[in-house]
Amino acid sequence: MTAAHRHRHQAALFELHRWYRTPLGLAVARQENACIHRLLATVFGYYLVHVGALPPPAEVIAASRIRQQVLVTPLAGSVYDGLTIIGAETALPLATESVDALLLLHTLECSAEPQQVLGEAERVLIPNGRVVVLGFNALSVGGLWRWWPGMRQQLPASGQLHTAAQVENWLAQAGFALEAREHLLFCPLLSERDADGCALLDALGQRFWPFLGGVYAIRAVKQVAILTPLKPAWSRRCPLLTGTAVRPTTRRNGTDHV
Repeated sequence: MTAAHRHRHQAALFELHRWYRTPLGLAVARQENACIHRLLATVFGYYLVHVGALPPPAEVIAASRIRQQVLVTPLAGSVYDGLTIIGAETALPLATESVDALLLLHTLECSAEPQQVLGEAERVLIPNGRVVVLGFNALSVGGLWRWWPGMRQQLPASGQLHTAAQVENWLAQAGFALEAREHLLFCPLLSERDADGCALLDALGQRFWPFLGGVYAIRAVKQVAILTPLKPAWSRRCPLLTGTAVRPTTRRNGTDHV
């Protein structure tokens, strides 16, 4: 990563932290936490690793069936009571096939190499391990409005937004199969109070224009290649000799032949 990329990366991380401490960010976080709870409800294992700048939500920690939870973050001094490992999301300091589930909470849009992040996710997950990805949708009202003057409070201004279809394509290339997808936040939020008054618009959006939700949530499973063993050469039913076969008989003496 070049110095310019590293600077933009750090700026995106700090902007994301700042935004989630605002009343609007807290309102969005409540909806995201409920979604994460649903997607992780059936995921079991020994280790759940949260990768990125944001500490794992307290609600997720309390409700998850996976009790051993770890935060891997590039930001030193992150506020988290559990085990914290300082490391880059593009080079996770974790052993290969050692993690049961990964949570990428707005990790891709804050990274200059989102495909490398998913490649690392595939490496550290066990076979049939799960990854849950949440991100802001580039095609949503909020994703488009954040570039308009006076609308930057809609979503964090830093970072590169993606679409759910783009992320799903990257996941497939990395070796994952899609299991579940949700879309949230169809109502343009201009204040915290709007989150409580958007139930009707959110319900309509879920039914009629799901891909325009402000947040996408994807759960995918690491695929395992099924190997078909080849039969040994000696067991293949191939003719041993060519030409006319000789019929075996019981030899009565040293001169009897067929």
